[in-house]
Amino acid sequence: MRKVCTWCLLVWMVGIAASEQCVAQKRVWEKKSYRKGIADFFADYLSGVKGEFEKAVWVEREDVGSVRAMVWEAWREANGALQEEKLVGLRGLDEKGLEAGRWRLPAELEPDAVMPYYWGSKGEMPEGGYPLFLYTHGSGHKDAEWRTGLTICRRFEDAPSVYFIPQIPNMGEYYRWWQRSKQYAWEKLLRLAFVSGEVNPNRVYVFGISEGGYGSQRLASFYADYWAAAGPMAGGEPMKNAPAENCRNMAFLLRTGEADRGFYRNYLTQHVKEVFDSLERANPGSFVHRVELIPGFGHAIDYTPTTPWLRQHVRNPYPKRVSWENFEMDGRYRDGFYNLAVKERSNEGTDERTYYEWSIEDNHVDLKAQVVKYKAVEVDPNWGIELKFARSYRPATTGRVVIYLCDELVDLSREVTVSVNGREVFRGMVRPSVKDMVNSCALFFDPARIYPASVEVDLSK
Repeated sequence: MRKVCTWCLLVWMVGIAASEQCVAQKRVWEKKSYRKGIADFFADYLSGVKGEFEKAVWVEREDVGSVRAMVWEAWREANGALQEEKLVGLRGLDEKGLEAGRWRLPAELEPDAVMPYYWGSKGEMPEGGYPLFLYTHGSGHKDAEWRTGLTICRRFEDAPSVYFIPQIPNMGEYYRWWQRSKQYAWEKLLRLAFVSGEVNPNRVYVFGISEGGYGSQRLASFYADYWAAAGPMAGGEPMKNAPAENCRNMAFLLRTGEADRGFYRNYLTQHVKEVFDSLERANPGSFVHRVELIPGFGHAIDYTPTTPWLRQHVRNPYPKRVSWENFEMDGRYRDGFYNLAVKERSNEGTDERTYYEWSIEDNHVDLKAQVVKYKAVEVDPNWGIELKFARSYRPATTGRVVIYLCDELVDLSREVTVSVNGREVFRGMVRPSVKDMVNSCALFFDPARIYPASVEVDLSK
């Protein structure tokens, strides 16, 4: 009788146990009780009870696709069950008597704020869903501006497409498209558009005119991980309000009249061009842009070239090099960007910001985290508008982030390494889990960004 090697027997038994554990784990995510736990978590999250899904269950790589689909379906069902004002039914944008929808924005963000909007389509829905355009109007009387917006959006040659054309809820000296109440509306729009199945999540665009140009430029930078392209017109923000670095991996168009001198719009537009040109020279192909001062025009320009240019571009939801200055907008920061989630920022106050830059090559994630501080170097003598800035950087020594991963970014069958500011902080296998898929779905509400794996990094260590 052949002798059995004790070591071989032990290895065989461990392998059997691991295999049985994988089968058991698989059975867990297939159970109705576990799926109900996911649905309950999503319901609580949408109701404002923020937190993390903690029921970790490993998933075999070959099952990631089906679990992703299950998580997204649970998210769609939770959104469907949420008691809220939904998007009105999609109708043709050119239909006579097109009825507007209305969203009441949270009173704690803006009292007595109701946002009317048009939600309309052009042409037949293509395979994969409509391209979506968000249009932000100018600062005249809101009724006239809204009517004008509907008129010009109907004229743009960008079919097939779907449009969200909002009216700003209130007027006065300080009501802007980028304030927190409107951030609530934009995130609600993206969330509901994605779960509707009518919108292509990789073909979403933002653009606007005048005050809407300022707003869309800020939104371009703040939500750059959602847009395929952005097209502010007749605007021009100081770069501190809309860092160009965030617009890596999306297309950016800014068109302003050469004689549009109000609030230094032409001067600031030229500065935006210089910054984007410099970034593109240093990173060829990463900062696709077209910034132009239109000769012979003041504040009123030809708006028709914008959306046809925007719709040429498609978002890559999995870029392997990202730069993100996490700036506050009306006192609020983003909690994530592309595949990075922030658990704890590295800057203590709003006079500083945290700047992250990361690249992925051959299963290695190289993250640079810095704290950035602005200093105005050019200020308008009349109104005190800060026009240009210098930035200083220092390495971040506090903060925590989660780097989400998927097979589109790394090979999950191989070892992954992570470095932060030149120091290796992780080396090992990264296993897919339902927990990561649920948490990334709740954070980004994006069907393309349901990440199966992650590495958490403490920047203080």
